[in-house]
Amino acid sequence: MAKQCVTKVELTVSCENLLDLDFGSKSDPLCALYMHTSGSQWFEVDRTERIMNSLNPKFAKKFGVDYHFEVVQKLRFSIYDIDNKTIDLTDDDFLGELECTLGQIVSSGKLTRPLMKNKKPAGKGTITISAEEIKDNRVVNFEVEARKLDNKDFFGKSDPYLEFYRQTETGWQLAHRTEVVKNNLNPSWRPFRIPLQSLCGGDMEKPIKIECYDYDNDGSHDLIGIFETNMTRLQQAARASPAEFDCINVKKKQKKKNYKNSGVVSVKLCQVVKEYTFLDYIMGGCQLNFTVGVDFTGSNGDPKSPESLHFISPNGVNEYLSAIWSVGLVVQDYDSDKLFPAFGFGAQIPPNWQVSHEFPLNFNPSNPFCAGVEGLVQAYRMCLPQVKLYGPTNFAPIIRHVSQFAQQALQQNKASQYYVLLIITDGVITDMDHTRAAIVAASHLPMSIIIVGVGMADFTDMEILDGDDGRLKSPSGEPAVRDIVQFVPYRKFQNASREALAQCVLAELPEQVVSYFRFKKLQPPNDPNPS
Repeated sequence: MAKQCVTKVELTVSCENLLDLDFGSKSDPLCALYMHTSGSQWFEVDRTERIMNSLNPKFAKKFGVDYHFEVVQKLRFSIYDIDNKTIDLTDDDFLGELECTLGQIVSSGKLTRPLMKNKKPAGKGTITISAEEIKDNRVVNFEVEARKLDNKDFFGKSDPYLEFYRQTETGWQLAHRTEVVKNNLNPSWRPFRIPLQSLCGGDMEKPIKIECYDYDNDGSHDLIGIFETNMTRLQQAARASPAEFDCINVKKKQKKKNYKNSGVVSVKLCQVVKEYTFLDYIMGGCQLNFTVGVDFTGSNGDPKSPESLHFISPNGVNEYLSAIWSVGLVVQDYDSDKLFPAFGFGAQIPPNWQVSHEFPLNFNPSNPFCAGVEGLVQAYRMCLPQVKLYGPTNFAPIIRHVSQFAQQALQQNKASQYYVLLIITDGVITDMDHTRAAIVAASHLPMSIIIVGVGMADFTDMEILDGDDGRLKSPSGEPAVRDIVQFVPYRKFQNASREALAQCVLAELPEQVVSYFRFKKLQPPNDPNPS
């Protein structure tokens, strides 16, 4: 069971007077949030959207973090000017950062500090972070369109987008920004969702301000019009009779005698639904099923040689064992029977020394289960001297193996089972195309794949599988419906604590579990407090 229920906190970030490092235009900033773990490691929690041509960005994407009162949680907010498409931030211009603790932000509610670069102020740049405890897990689903918006573009038509603001004691705070619809005075925006708390703090009468802009590449977006409303009025919307609002441009209204509006915004759907969290699913009876796949290919080196990644040192450890311990100890808390199937791949196995890509570590195909993390470790140690390391490095068979179980769980149509496959490998995949196809197929199922890379190999292929920089596609071009692979190079954590590796390896898992069940519209099996 989850150790304790922690407070969820939402952080909103904005900056002013950023350094301008772009020649001929303004910087294109985004903010990345890093958290310090108990070792000396920082890991990236999330990043905001990138805002084009702005030295005073208000980021619409918020950071959700768990607040543990009893732990000093060090945070680093780093601002980068993004000038390329790579996911890596080291090749982007660094505009400054703030290091502080979550406690400092929570206790002040709103914190404004100078941005620092190389321990000195980064020009006049400042960062403002507001924190709010998330007590309300309802979200609002919107479908919105507009008609007859004013044309602000000399060539072509306006490129409209909307911004939703919530009223706070210190003024209006941005809650959501829609996508831009290009060259259209009668736009229909894609459906979107806004947490009820971000929009109105759960108060259905609280004013909500909606601003409509024409997007310009140079960052000088033109205001089309504004209106104010509240949730009570918005919820009257229905597709048959939308809630309609005049978009008013005050400057234009003052100039024109018979001014009516600058267009009409039409809300076709405004529906409040309960949003379940990871803890709701776990406490509501969802089990995480943990399977391990261990790489026994020849590139690991002879297990009897101290250079080998499978060599067990005199004090009984190697990188494979460390990865199994770190991740297993966390995951086993969420698995009621604590029986983990464990497989090896890429070795010749007794008795006839055929190469196998999914053999049980305990050599018992009808019962490949190990009891707890200790059982996993024991099975690995027993298996190692009995196999011959060989090749190639094929991932697809073991991914498909776990997918079969996830497929059976899917048929129950309940949020009761979720599968996690931990693959520990020393490197380069041989069956990349089959693996990509297997992952794309698995993205439709209740499962996630965690790959821990051990040793010093080139892990470029693994980064491709971890679809953070865009959706992974199968060889036939079919995209994954969600990102289910998390890759972590073990070498980053060699000198860090066991907790640090587990924290990084499992960072994306709660969101992957929740997004899957949300995508399938499945509630926790026994909802602890139904709405």
